[in-house]
Amino acid sequence: MKTGLVLEGGAMRGIYTAGVLDVFLEQGIKFDGVIGVSAGALHGCSFVSGQKGRSLRYFKKYRNDKHFMSWWSFLHTGEVVGKQFCYHDIPERLDPFDYEAFVRSDTAFYATCTNVETGKAEYIKITDMLSQIDAMRASASMPYVSRIVEYDGMKLLDGGCADSIPVEAFRKMGYDRIVVVLTREAGFVKKPENIRMAEIRYHKYPEFVHTLQNRHKVYNHSLEVLKEMEKTGEAFVIQPDKKMDISRMETDLNVIQQAYDLGSRDARIRMRALKEWMPQGNL
Repeated sequence: MKTGLVLEGGAMRGIYTAGVLDVFLEQGIKFDGVIGVSAGALHGCSFVSGQKGRSLRYFKKYRNDKHFMSWWSFLHTGEVVGKQFCYHDIPERLDPFDYEAFVRSDTAFYATCTNVETGKAEYIKITDMLSQIDAMRASASMPYVSRIVEYDGMKLLDGGCADSIPVEAFRKMGYDRIVVVLTREAGFVKKPENIRMAEIRYHKYPEFVHTLQNRHKVYNHSLEVLKEMEKTGEAFVIQPDKKMDISRMETDLNVIQQAYDLGSRDARIRMRALKEWMPQGNL
C-alpha cells in the first residue's frame, strides 16, 4: 500500500498549503509520493527536501521585489513571474534549495503540467531539481501571463489547466491512500470561464482551448471523485472552511502570513484524525 499527497495550486493561495506542509514536517508525516500542481509543486518540493519554513520565508522577503511576480516583470519579459529571479537566483543563491536532500529523499515527486499541443495533463517525475527546473516552471506558468515552456520536446503551461486535483492520476500510479490539500474552500464549485481570450491567444492550439473550455467540468468532477474517496476512506482532505481573502497576485505580507497561519491551524486541528488514518509506516 502506497500513501500519496496531492497538492492543488492557486497562485498565492498556495501559501495556505505551505502552512499545512510545515506542520507535516514538524509532526514527521511522510508520504511515498507527492504530486503538485503549479504553486502546489513549488511548495511541495520544499516539503520533500525537508526545508520547513522556506516557502514563507522567501515569500515574505521577496514577494514585493519587482523581479518576483509583477506587472513590471510581465511588461519587460512577457512573464508575470520572473524566470531568472524565481527559478535560479532564489533557489540557487538567495534562499538555497537543498538539492541534495531532495535527491536523497525516498519520496517520489511529480509536477503536473498541461501540454498545450494535446491539451492533456503531463505528470512529470522530478528526480533532479536543478536539471528539471523548467518542468517545475512550466507547472506554475499561468496562461495569458506566461510564455509557453518547452521541456523534453513538449510545449507546456500551468498544470491546473488540465488537472487541478490529480487524485485519479495518482490512484492510477498505484497510490491507494491519498491526502489532498485544497486551496479552495469547502463547498466551492468552479464556474465556466469566458474563453474568448483563449481562442484569440491560443488559436494555434485548439486542444488547449478545448481544455480551458472544459476546465470547470474536470475540476468539479475531481471534487466529486474526492468526495467518494473520502467516504470509502481512500482520501483525507485538508482545506479552508471558508473562502480565503487573498488574491492570485497578493502583495500584502500580512494577508500572506494569515493564509499561511490558516493552513498551519487547519493541519493542527486535523492532525489527530490524520494520524489515525495514516498507515503507521508513514508516521
